[in-house]
Amino acid sequence: MSTGNISEDAVKGPLALIAGPTASGKSTLALRLTDRLAEQGRRGVIVNADSAQVYADLCVLSARPGAQDTAHHEHRLFGTWDGAQACSAADWAEAAKREIADLHASGDVPILVGGTGLYIRTLLDGIAPIPAIPAQVRDAVRAMPTPEAYAELAVADPASHAKLDANDTQRIARALEVVRATGLSLREWQQRKEGGIGEMVDLSPAILLPDRNVLYARCDARFETMMDEGAVAEVEALLARNLDPDLPVMRAIGVREIAGWLRGEYSREEAVAKGQQATRNYAKRQYTWLRHQPPEAWPRVASAADALAVLE
Repeated sequence: MSTGNISEDAVKGPLALIAGPTASGKSTLALRLTDRLAEQGRRGVIVNADSAQVYADLCVLSARPGAQDTAHHEHRLFGTWDGAQACSAADWAEAAKREIADLHASGDVPILVGGTGLYIRTLLDGIAPIPAIPAQVRDAVRAMPTPEAYAELAVADPASHAKLDANDTQRIARALEVVRATGLSLREWQQRKEGGIGEMVDLSPAILLPDRNVLYARCDARFETMMDEGAVAEVEALLARNLDPDLPVMRAIGVREIAGWLRGEYSREEAVAKGQQATRNYAKRQYTWLRHQPPEAWPRVASAADALAVLE
């Protein structure tokens, strides 16, 4: 199994994984785990696995660890990507492999922390080597009405058709362009995944899933705090860069909601309400994915204390 330019032996070793939806308490748990490892004479280093926290432009809105935490506990891959460049799951996974190999070489314990399922899955399971789709194929598919594309997909790739909702425009287009361009379905490409390190590391995972009502209350409170602690200035700085609105950094939760208020489209109170709703919706999607998609053997726990117990 290939891991790019990194040898398989380099990534062998312990790997702690703390996964959970936004506002579930992952960062605090990671700090507690590093302290516990220090008591055992071992050094834990926190490695980001959150798709928003990779961007330098998103400190407040991504709830990135603050200066006090980073001063006392080493953090890696936080704020290392410029928002003008999209960080794909494959990009992040390669960077994470390098960090893990470096930490193992130093005898340290990498602690992956995040709630981006695609990042985690790509690192552990690998990624399908789907070639670049020719522009003419992509443009032709994207120009089709969704019902027409969905009908063609039923013939060209029945497995993808059966899994997708008839209104899921983006995923329908993606599945159709892949089979048109390559002659293979997404499922066939997925079976060719490569580059995953899941079978090489000694993985200790914990999925933090607190009570949903508690989680949503935390989401609401945190967004309101963000508004008072720099989120507005962060969005103003992003807007001043005139970046492509389709970049991930511009689609991060809170950016569009605050930008709408800054443009005078609605009040500050409405911006807060919209941001809180978007955060709760995101947490709900993460919660559902983390409950059902990772292996059943991965412990799902409701509290940081329970998570710490299974990670030790």
